[in-house]
Amino acid sequence: MKGIVLAGGTGSRLYPLTKVTNKHLLPVYDKPMIYYPLLTLINAGITDIMIVSGRGHAGHFLELLGSGAELGARFTYEIQDEAGGIAQALSLAEDFADDEDVAVILGDNIFQDNIHATIQSFESGAHIFLKQVSDAARFGVAEVDKSNEKILGIEEKPEVPKSNYAVTGLYIYDNDVFDIIHTLKPSGRGELEITDVNNEYIQQGLMKYTVLDRNWSDAGTFESLLKASIIAREDKESK
Repeated sequence: MKGIVLAGGTGSRLYPLTKVTNKHLLPVYDKPMIYYPLLTLINAGITDIMIVSGRGHAGHFLELLGSGAELGARFTYEIQDEAGGIAQALSLAEDFADDEDVAVILGDNIFQDNIHATIQSFESGAHIFLKQVSDAARFGVAEVDKSNEKILGIEEKPEVPKSNYAVTGLYIYDNDVFDIIHTLKPSGRGELEITDVNNEYIQQGLMKYTVLDRNWSDAGTFESLLKASIIAREDKESK
């Protein structure tokens, strides 16, 4: 399985911290933010990883991370020329995936859970990771039928969420994901949405999910960046 870390975007919600650097290079406790998603994949046994970034600071990622050898991995780099959505960024990794399954993680997501077992047991379709939150309207929200452990659908940032299960920025897909992306049309904001990809797998009956036990946070706002640092500190102190 190949790994893909998506680290594009302007990080406008974190301005002026992002005035001269990429959001994913900001510190989260004692490491640059990008280290956390990379280590989530590496600790799950995935060491062949592509990092997709925007144009502005691509060289900074290369300077920081190099070949990946220091982390026991091999890194490949790709540029997303302009904001086109998560699914569009993922599409840039099609040749890199080379017909293999892919584990995709957003570069601002901090996880305490180890996903090694889920990665190793993955066979086909798609698998997402959910977390119960108090502010579900900020995320993609999964409607879950607990009687048969199936996801009925995902709504992106709904005004009235149908559950408190947020869809985190960690996804596992078989190689059919790239065929699905090719069929997508841009959303109202002109982007190819990862929620549309996930809903296609759901409609095909090929989506599985895990509810995370431990802490998770994105780091796209000042409050969530602070929360991510607290989680990272707690995680380090518990080891």
